[in-house]
Amino acid sequence: MTSLRPYQGLVRKLVVAMDIGTTFSGVSYAILDPGEVPKIQGVTRFPGQENAAGDSKIPSILYYRPDGTVHSAGAEAALPGIELEAEDDQLVFVEWFKLHLRPETLDSEIKRRDLPPLPEGKTVLDVFADFMNYLFNCTKRFVTETHASGESLWTSLEDRIEFVLSHPNGWEGLQQSKMRQAAIMAGLVPDTPSGRDRVHFVTEGEASLHFCIRSGLATESVRDGESVMIVDAGGGTVDISSYKFVSTSPLSVEEITTADCIVQGSTRVNAQAKTFLQERLKNSPYGNEEDIKAMVDYFNKSTKPIFKDASEQSYIKFGSMGCNDPKVKIRRGQLLLSGPEMESFYQPSLDAIVSAVEEQERAAAAHRISTVFLVGGFAASPWLYTNLQRTLKTRGLSLSRPDSHTNKAVAEGGVSFYLAHVVSARIMRTTFGVNTSTRYKANDPEHAARVKTKFVRPSGKWVIPGAYSGTRVLGDEEKSRVYHSQAYDAHALDTMTTSVVGYRGPKHKPRWRDLEPESYAVLCTISADTSGVTKVPRYGPRGIYYKQHYSVVLICGPTELKAQIQWTEEPRLASDPPTLLARRARRLCALREEVRKSASAMEHKLTLFEEYSVVVVAIRRDY
Repeated sequence: MTSLRPYQGLVRKLVVAMDIGTTFSGVSYAILDPGEVPKIQGVTRFPGQENAAGDSKIPSILYYRPDGTVHSAGAEAALPGIELEAEDDQLVFVEWFKLHLRPETLDSEIKRRDLPPLPEGKTVLDVFADFMNYLFNCTKRFVTETHASGESLWTSLEDRIEFVLSHPNGWEGLQQSKMRQAAIMAGLVPDTPSGRDRVHFVTEGEASLHFCIRSGLATESVRDGESVMIVDAGGGTVDISSYKFVSTSPLSVEEITTADCIVQGSTRVNAQAKTFLQERLKNSPYGNEEDIKAMVDYFNKSTKPIFKDASEQSYIKFGSMGCNDPKVKIRRGQLLLSGPEMESFYQPSLDAIVSAVEEQERAAAAHRISTVFLVGGFAASPWLYTNLQRTLKTRGLSLSRPDSHTNKAVAEGGVSFYLAHVVSARIMRTTFGVNTSTRYKANDPEHAARVKTKFVRPSGKWVIPGAYSGTRVLGDEEKSRVYHSQAYDAHALDTMTTSVVGYRGPKHKPRWRDLEPESYAVLCTISADTSGVTKVPRYGPRGIYYKQHYSVVLICGPTELKAQIQWTEEPRLASDPPTLLARRARRLCALREEVRKSASAMEHKLTLFEEYSVVVVAIRRDY
């Protein structure tokens, strides 16, 4: 196992990583003492699961009362007899809520209408917040009960807890924004700049890489310059990431292609099985909703986890010994499934995973990938592991997985991510930029095709709207571009507003929004008060006008993108009274702090829009 370095901080802290999965969730943590080597530990005791001490996962499920309060969550929502209590008390069951937060770009694989509904009056943020609060309380209870002087230990740390929230590779700034807001609603952190800064994000793919490194799986089989692929197969999604080990000592890793995410986790196997059962039993007395639900539950808990290959038969128990229907292979309360029938439930997920792995290989063709690491709850499936191993072997890829506890990879990896950022470069899956206008050139064919849209600016120059000014941002990189706005009224430039637009199409340098309108989406809108900037009058064909210069800055942090507006503000006259200068200086500092806060992670308190028509100030390139 790769050892961690002593904690270099000056004050004691607690790091808590939450892995809220589609089907199961877990928590890991580490107490950071200055000068001491941190120890990553898992929360292995949850309410309702005391008889399974050591289990690091609980079901991602809740029951709500009719008044909207939480009745039970996690293992307590899966106790024997809970369904009878739910029926008597009109409790509402919630599962797979995580998938309601996924980006619309993943709708092609599973439609929102196919997901179990949320309770009436509850948003996905409400449910996330309730479940986060439950995990937080479980963590508090575990720490106070398992550490010496636990109560006083927790009291000394509760205002210095750093939270790491993991999410699928395909999730972006909007999803991170909502997860941070849910953490605030759950009471994990206060709704202040310092509180929001204590919430960090890591992709499930990168967290899994950290787990593989910590477990020794990666570092023992990889040499300097070699590349690996991580396949994190969970309940809802399968995340695929590829990395190059630039150096193993000291450890330095770079992402070599865009991480991928497919909605083909183990829940899709359940969905395939349910569809099969509904079709087979449509003319059977056991084809009712209640019996099929009982069959799918048993299939998920008992039949699916032990299925190995097509040579063996499988059984689903339900009802009683008196349940018989030979026409549909039901005998004495057991439904028989052949090996090929069982394989048909898994095959779509296997095919999708293999296709995603092949695409990763093609995208990273310049880097020879020889090893694939399989982690996540779905990785425990004997059938998936054997068949994926066999298929990848034909492509010259070796498949490995940790010998145990693959389902805790993301939670442990989340803590490791906070302690040691081994990934030094990342590939963003989106081009980021702004909508802009470009100076009209009569001899440019692209401009000629859009000549009907040209208009004249106050400066007298003709421009073509609908252009896109974007860039790819790598990990820990800052990029900025200068723009300007023009107006006849100086006060119209007292506020600068720009929308950061993401492009997800195939082009390396997209230029025009009208060619692929479906590939562009507004990610956030940033505004800045520039009323303190001196407006110098300029002279155009139609009289006096004013111009405001500013820069849009994109900063790629470890796993979050930040957007900022920068501008230059100076006193109008050197002879201004000192009190006026001081007041302006204080206002400038306040404005910069406001912009910093509002731009953080491309989210907090940013007004999010879904249409381009909401841009208040036209953004133009500076000519």
